[in-house]
Formats: sequence, C-alpha cells, structure tokens
Amino acid sequence: MEAARFQQWLAQADDLTPGQRQRVLEALALGEPGNEVRVVLEGRVGDERRCPRCGEPGATRRGVANGLQRYGCGACGRTFNALTGTPLAGLRKKELWLKYSRALQDGLTLEKAAQQCAVHPSTAFRWRHRFLHGMSTWKAPVLTGIAEADETFFLASSKGQRHLSRPPRRRGGKAAKPGLSAEQIPVLIARDRHGATFDAVLTTASKEQLGAALKPVLGSDTLLCTDGSPAFKAMAKEAGIPHQALHLKAGVRVKERIFHIQNVNAYHSRLKGWIRRFHGVATRHLDSYLGWRRFYECHAEEALHPKSWLIEAMGPLPEGRDA
Repeated sequence: MEAARFQQWLAQADDLTPGQRQRVLEALALGEPGNEVRVVLEGRVGDERRCPRCGEPGATRRGVANGLQRYGCGACGRTFNALTGTPLAGLRKKELWLKYSRALQDGLTLEKAAQQCAVHPSTAFRWRHRFLHGMSTWKAPVLTGIAEADETFFLASSKGQRHLSRPPRRRGGKAAKPGLSAEQIPVLIARDRHGATFDAVLTTASKEQLGAALKPVLGSDTLLCTDGSPAFKAMAKEAGIPHQALHLKAGVRVKERIFHIQNVNAYHSRLKGWIRRFHGVATRHLDSYLGWRRFYECHAEEALHPKSWLIEAMGPLPEGRDA
C-alpha cells in the first residue's frame, strides 16, 4: 500500500466500532505463526459460545490468555477457552499442532513425528496420546445390513512401565508359546458392508463379553456373519440375533456368495501390518491405536486437511442442558 493511502486508512481508525476493531486485529494476526491453528481452535467455540462446564450459551469475552480468547459464563460464573474440557487442554506449542496432525495422518512413528515437529520425543509421546484420546471413542454407533465379526489377538505389552513381572522384550517381542495363551489380548472387530467399523478390547473372547460389546451396535435387521466359533454361536442364540456361521475348518469360507468374513479379516490384516511399525503397542494404549486406525480407514480415500485431525482430537462439542 502506498504511504499516502496508508495514512488515509490509519486516520479512519478512530471511527471504527469495537467489533470492527476486533476484526481488524484478527485480520492483522493472519500472518503470525500459529494463527491457522488458533483459527481452528477458536472455531470450536463458535457464535453460541457455549460453556463446556454447564452447557449454557452466550458467554462473554474476558480477555486473552496463552494465545487464546477467554470467555466468561454468565450462568455458572466460570471462565473457559476453546480447549477447556478437551484432551488438548494444558498442552503447549500450539503453533506446531497442524504439523503434528500431519504426522498422525501419515502414521509416522514417534521418533519421526518428533523430528518433523522439532520437539522432544517425550513431547511427541504426550501429544500422541492426548490427540488419540478423542479418536478412541469415535466408533460406529450401529452396524446395518450384513455385519461381519471376528476376533484378532495382540501380544500383551507393558511397554513404558518401569516394573515388570517378567524379563523385558525388545521391539515388540514374541509370545513365550505359539498360539493362543494368556499373553494374547483379544480384540473384537465388527464391520458392515458399508465400511462402518466397531471394535472393543476384551479380556476374554467369551460369549458374555462378545455379547456385551456387540448387542448395543447391531440393528434390529442386522444379520451377523462370523466363523464357527462356539462363543459367537451361543451369544447370537441367547440374544436372538440373526446369525450365519461359516465352517472355516471344513474349508467353507463363502456361503451363497454373500455370507463371508473376508471384509473383517482384510481389516485385521491392514490393522496388524500398520501397528507393526510401532514395534509393540502397550496394552493400556491399544484402544487409542484402534481409534487412530478407524479414523484413518474412514477417511483413507479423502484428501483430508490436517485440520480435520486436530478437530477430531478436541472431541465433541459441549451439549446444552436440554440436549
């Protein structure tokens, strides 16, 4: 802008309303590092300015702290910002979060993610599990049509713990005995033909645990397709769930061209191949990694911007009292 035009524009600044002044300040901040992240975070509050504690809308601005707008709730009297009540609350270096979201999108290991963001590995580790916390609850609420279900197993891991009841394993390790054992953690995977995915970490693959996990997500007209596992058969019979079992040991993998579990078994293969890069996942964090993979699978064919991963990491918006 020419100097004369700038002086003319500056002379009109006194005539701006408070709202216009705020818009000018926000526009001037566009070139600052980390502003893109702040825009994403502040967008969570929106025009309703709903309090994350009591759910009431209409909060008022109360200054700025730690680079984020603070709001005061007239109903409960408490203040909050865009991250209050989210898994990301209290974390620093917000200007790097889109870079870190890209690392999640690319499925980078902890070491590579730390290098990409130029942070310490402990920071990258803390961010990973805060970001994934919101994704661990992101599951299909209901499976429709033909749903396939099968369990897969992961080696029990105490990775990251200081005191072990056994000698430590290196880079994931292997079970002491081949086949199923107490060292294996069962994970139930269920998918319908539309790609909706549900999973659950179990302690045993019993009919009780299978039923507790599956019953809430199967629609009234859903047909469950599984292998010939007695636990699945007993669970479906007791719950009155339409069920088609395949006799895999006899070589029956497909019935009538539509009944099979190839969809869910292919998902098992992709999941295990992807988790293998991390050289063992701690059992206490397994649910978070399952959520990471679910979100990736759901959007694998889309060119998602890292903003979508950051928004997902913040979790759902607060609901009103009447919601």
